[in-house]
Amino acid sequence: MALRPLREVAALFLKLGTVSFGGPAAHIALMEQETVSRRGWLTREHFLDLLAATNLVPGPNAVEMASHIGFVHAGWPGLVVGGASFILPAFCISLALAWAYVRFGSLPQVATLFYGINPIVLAIVLVATYRLGRAALRDWRAAVLAALCLLAALLGVHEVVVLLAAGAAGVLIYEGKRLSGRFAALGFLLGPLSASLTPDGRLLPLGLFFLKVGSLLFGSGMLLYAFIQRDLVIRYGWLNQQQLVDAIAAGQMTPGPVLSSATFIGYLLAGLPGAVVATVAVFLPSFVIVALVGPWIPRLRRSSIAQASLRGVNAAVVALILSVSVALLRTAIVDVWTALLLAAGVLALLRFRPNTLWLVLGGAVCGLVRYWLARWV
Repeated sequence: MALRPLREVAALFLKLGTVSFGGPAAHIALMEQETVSRRGWLTREHFLDLLAATNLVPGPNAVEMASHIGFVHAGWPGLVVGGASFILPAFCISLALAWAYVRFGSLPQVATLFYGINPIVLAIVLVATYRLGRAALRDWRAAVLAALCLLAALLGVHEVVVLLAAGAAGVLIYEGKRLSGRFAALGFLLGPLSASLTPDGRLLPLGLFFLKVGSLLFGSGMLLYAFIQRDLVIRYGWLNQQQLVDAIAAGQMTPGPVLSSATFIGYLLAGLPGAVVATVAVFLPSFVIVALVGPWIPRLRRSSIAQASLRGVNAAVVALILSVSVALLRTAIVDVWTALLLAAGVLALLRFRPNTLWLVLGGAVCGLVRYWLARWV
């Protein structure tokens, strides 16, 4: 095929991957502006069909949308180039942040930065949970399901089991009368996948872990941190709680997909090979899913079973992200000043909706100001 459409896809998504701060909603809004309004690569109705399909399958929505659009404009090569071009800037920036963190993270001045950043990160997670909850918990049944999922997460049930069981519960709750309970066991069929991470070595289990996460990530990229909290922090002790908070902060300071935190974490655990393996593993399922799902988009949108399962999974996503907030609270809030920063961050996000990059940088400045005041007072 002609190379011009492929070059256009690469140029557009490299640009968007470099400048698109603000999370998936902002990423998708920029894609709509560039591909529908400015370039006319697809109609608004077609764009909405693709967006609906990404909400019905696991994986980061923005990366999948980049792959879908690349496929529409430049065929199968465009599918790969679109998604990869959108990921590449975030990979490079996250890699640089991870190197700097490993090189300078032990200095007292850097510790003061994260004193201010940590409560802002917690505010971002809490507000994301609130907004997702408003969209996902649309009736009392979804709210009860979310509460049960939160209880299961706090009791140590693996996130994979919680997500799959919630999907099955959604089918039973919203389609149970029609299906007569035939799908009651669906949520437990893939439970053994949760054993895919073993503590022997690093690269292979690291790759398997992020491959699993990329295959089961519904609703929000922040669900990544629930998986990391359970496996890499609690179960295997490869990361400590502070490193998880710092990885979230790095993800908020980086343009492009939130899952670029995988690059940061991979570098912390296994250097450059770990960064590459983690990044490829967490995003690979997205490309496979787009290639498989694309032709089935109209049927998926019409499937009441798929919609019901998604409602259950979304309730579980809200609960799992909230469980991460509970764990982060102990690390981020250490005195009255960090509590005030948390409150200010929540207020700013709810009232003014600032770019999270500037909010994180503002938290870092607050940490530095406190450091210098403590030295002079």
